[in-house]
Amino acid sequence: MVPSAQRRRHPFLIVKEINLSRTELFRRYMFFVLGTFVMAFGISLSAKAGLGTSPISSIPYVLSLDLPLTMGTFTILLNFAFILLQIALLRRDYKPIQLLQVATTFLLGFFIDVSSSLVAGLTMGSYLMQWALALLGCLALALGVSMELTANVVLQSGEGMVAAIAQVTHQGFSKVKVRFDVTLVLIAVAISFYLFGSLDGVREGTVAAALLVGNIAKFLTRKLKPFERHFLRGTTARDTSEKLELQPDSHPL
Repeated sequence: MVPSAQRRRHPFLIVKEINLSRTELFRRYMFFVLGTFVMAFGISLSAKAGLGTSPISSIPYVLSLDLPLTMGTFTILLNFAFILLQIALLRRDYKPIQLLQVATTFLLGFFIDVSSSLVAGLTMGSYLMQWALALLGCLALALGVSMELTANVVLQSGEGMVAAIAQVTHQGFSKVKVRFDVTLVLIAVAISFYLFGSLDGVREGTVAAALLVGNIAKFLTRKLKPFERHFLRGTTARDTSEKLELQPDSHPL
């Protein structure tokens, strides 16, 4: 058994209260990092398919099609904007510990650029192949989302933004999430018309990602529960927590 002196509440978790050993904490963070890479790889596959990306990636993707910065860099900039907006909305209610989102922002942007370079050599020979790659991207994205939710350690800044709006407006997280995603897509559409004079970067793949990723992630998160119990939580950790209203189908991707 882990001595009680070695157990402590960990303020970074998206659970209200949990006692962790250092080993479990390390496992959870490593699983979160791996999930972030898988999620970034899914985003890159979707972008490579050329049929549009997930709603929260639509603005960075459209901007990267014309401006001399990578999608990963634009992702970092957008997520920094989300962090600043959270601070502006919550003011005194903003918890400084949420600045850990800065680290997750850099991690996601870096992984998107790395994975984009890995898939750069892929060629799309037909519209069917584009769809195959787009669906594979949705699957990878959903797996990454489920891994992050299973790790249960850090909020991505997109989630934090939606949660802040929900807190200030006193509305449900899921309802705010839908409106947030629609707003991002509409902004991406407006940027596309401004830059190209036509709709580019927001296509049928964006709709597919919006419809599929959450449902697949919800299914995979259930399947990962035994993994969490046996490999992440371990036999010594005692979970006395209650999760926040952040469901897989509400993840901002």
